[in-house]
Amino acid sequence: MTLTKRDLVIRISNETGLVQQQVLDVVQKTLDYIAEALAKGDKVELRNFGVFEVKVRKARIGRNPNAPETDVPIPQRSVVKFKPGKEMRADVLKLAPPPPAAPPAQ
Repeated sequence: MTLTKRDLVIRISNETGLVQQQVLDVVQKTLDYIAEALAKGDKVELRNFGVFEVKVRKARIGRNPNAPETDVPIPQRSVVKFKPGKEMRADVLKLAPPPPAAPPAQ
C-alpha cells in the first residue's frame, strides 16, 4: 500500500476539521521548504521523525550488465539521504519480515 500526499491531506482534514485546501497548502509548503533547504545543501532535522541530508557519492566505475567487459565511469554526484529517528526505527523493526521466496522449480 502507498500513502500519497492526497491521502495525508484527507486524513488531516478529517481529523482536524480544517478545509482540505488549507491542509494541502500547509503540506505542500512544508515539502517545498524541505526541498529548498536540501537544494542549498542544508540538513533538515525533524525531531522524532528523522534527518534528511545531502551526501556526495564518490565517483566510481560501473559495469553495463549487457556488456560486462566495458567499464562505465560514474561521476561524483550529490544525493539525498534519510536517516529515520529512533522511534520510527523501533516501529519499523516490529514489522514481520516477508517469508523467504521459494526456490525456482527445476
